Amino acid sequence: MSQTTKLSIPDMSCGHCKAVVERTIAAQDAGAKVAVDLDSRTVAVETAAPVDALLKALADEGYPAKVA
Repeated sequence: MSQTTKLSIPDMSCGHCKAVVERTIAAQDAGAKVAVDLDSRTVAVETAAPVDALLKALADEGYPAKVA
């Protein structure tokens, strides 16, 4: 079952960051829908993956996040 979660990722600031975040989330759930807003440094994620798994994977890639 999918849920939509908004994440705040303060260290995300450019296109490269966006690509890493999208790739990291896709590795956790290939079917995830990801909407990145670089201006607010947030990501809306519709996924079946557990939020804790996303937060850990993003932190491991150097983009610590928290639920917004």
